[in-house]
Amino acid sequence: MGDRTAAHRDTERVYRYQPALDGVRALAVGAVLLFHGGVAALPGGFLGVDAFFVLSGFLITSLLLAERARHGRVRLAAFWARRARRLLPALLLLLICVVFASRFLLPPVEVQLLRGDALAALGYVANWRMIYRGSDYFTQTAAPSPLQHTWSLGIEEQFYLLWPLIVSAVAAVAKSRWALLAVALPGAAASAVTAIIWYRPGDVNRAYFGTDSRAQALLIGCALAVVLAGRAPHRERRWHPVPGALALAGAAGTGWLWTHADGTAGWLYHGGLTLDALAVAAVLGHAVTSPRSPTARLLGLPPLVWLGRISYGVYLWHWPLFQFVDAERTGLTGPVLLAARIALTLVLATLSYHLVERPIREGRRLRHAPRLVPIGATLAAVGLTIASVGIATMPTASLAAGQVAAVPVVVPSASLGPVTRAGRPPPMRRPGRRPGALPRITFLGDSVAWTLGTYLPPHPGLQATVRAVQGCGIAVLPDILELGGPHTNYPYCVHWPSIWRTGVNADDPDVAVILLDRWELMDRKLNGGYQHVGQAPFDAYLTGQLDQAVAVAGARGARVVLLTAPYTHRTEKPGGGLYPEDQPARVDAWNALLRAEAAAHPKTVTVLDLAAVACPGGTFTWSVKGVRIRSDGLHFTPAGVQRVIAPWLLPLLAGVATTAGP
Repeated sequence: MGDRTAAHRDTERVYRYQPALDGVRALAVGAVLLFHGGVAALPGGFLGVDAFFVLSGFLITSLLLAERARHGRVRLAAFWARRARRLLPALLLLLICVVFASRFLLPPVEVQLLRGDALAALGYVANWRMIYRGSDYFTQTAAPSPLQHTWSLGIEEQFYLLWPLIVSAVAAVAKSRWALLAVALPGAAASAVTAIIWYRPGDVNRAYFGTDSRAQALLIGCALAVVLAGRAPHRERRWHPVPGALALAGAAGTGWLWTHADGTAGWLYHGGLTLDALAVAAVLGHAVTSPRSPTARLLGLPPLVWLGRISYGVYLWHWPLFQFVDAERTGLTGPVLLAARIALTLVLATLSYHLVERPIREGRRLRHAPRLVPIGATLAAVGLTIASVGIATMPTASLAAGQVAAVPVVVPSASLGPVTRAGRPPPMRRPGRRPGALPRITFLGDSVAWTLGTYLPPHPGLQATVRAVQGCGIAVLPDILELGGPHTNYPYCVHWPSIWRTGVNADDPDVAVILLDRWELMDRKLNGGYQHVGQAPFDAYLTGQLDQAVAVAGARGARVVLLTAPYTHRTEKPGGGLYPEDQPARVDAWNALLRAEAAAHPKTVTVLDLAAVACPGGTFTWSVKGVRIRSDGLHFTPAGVQRVIAPWLLPLLAGVATTAGP
């Protein structure tokens, strides 16, 4: 009993609340906020999450060791109940608000995805959801989920579930706490190896979101707790040489990583994550063991302590607010937009802490509930109102294909009779044409072309097929920058010529319609450096690809129609503004190449200006004539195709099919 009491006293001395712990939380969440806000000076700010992991591993293990010292065992049910009271209420509030707001603010396909995201967040498996989210091109390339940040909560909750069981099992066979190191340290090493195994250049999701690959930070925190559990803090000593030197090195290492790391860099998954966790552990260990040291005093500054106390709410609310309160809705960009986002986040997190988290965690009765209810309602209303600014300019009447009351487009009968004149015969009368009374139209291109061809309304007098390849343009250089990060072609994209050729041979179209968009507008590595449309070497490359596309599309004598690309607004950069592939100048440069291609082949190629129809006035717009035409800033909606584009396009295509060429 005496030994147990001594162990209890030692553990209590280490775990006793210290303001520096909140300081660690504050720096971690601050780094994440600034990173998500697009602050260029913190490209590695996402590693703030790993600082949370280290701290969680340390604190939870310290709690478990203290409980074991006090009661001789870990009371699992009580531990899990405390975790639920601490974490679940604020998460539930967030999920309710985000799901409600998203019905008004997100495209339908992303609203459908959000349902699964919310369930995954509630079940604390969001990290695995983000790895395997979506099963087709549209869901795989959807904008980041407003609940994407809950991946880290999933990893922590999985840790909270499993680690107490491991501690209990180890305690059952070994009396000494040191036995836990035989689990924590090899586990951290195994996790580091797993990160290496799962890392893939151009696709780091599995390594980044995986519980197994990110558990190393948690387990390093666990190991730190075991080492420090028997050590009393040096309350009178301002500087302890060894921990102090380690803390300085750790602070320097953390600072360097947060200002230099890249989430897609291979070195990060080949030991970088481990070094980051060790650096944070060094700082944390010194702050805990030397509460009068400069490390602890700096981390214990009142503003940091305040931010650390509300850090859970800050982390919960910041990401969906950053997604909803964007430059398009507010008209703000850069530092002003970031300041507005952070201010709103801090307000909501503070209210959440005082009205939801703290009362429930402490088990206090809400004696002033009648007054708190309207305050909470006001809180939600303020958040949703700010997030909804600009909805009037972004109508949400984007329906699934089966929900649109499609109005048949009747092609004028005059255009169905082939018009014969001197020169080339109409495509419908070309030599070797497969018999058929109706003009045949085939749509080729990428996913934007797929939406155009697939969502066509009934069109008596025309026969249309869709051979577009989702996720693939005609540019196939493998090193791509998309949304500011590395990407590569889908495996089947290099085969687009044979895929198109197979479709053309099967359909024998009179008119082959080609629509290509963002894949040709992205930066791709050419001649050792990234280039894009509008630069002479890359334009030469694209022209060669266009020549091939036109040759394949017109191989059976079809007239080739090139549709100009409309402007796009897929998603914003963290600090507001468009990514390079959405810049209007790139769209203009691409459309200029299309017109040059038609001018080089006047007898076989025609350009139709789809951009003028989808972007009247020469700027991106969500709606045309009161109809939402874009579902996600890139793809067309069924309503937009059926009510805006098809009535303009189909008669023109019929005319091309039935009119003799020069």
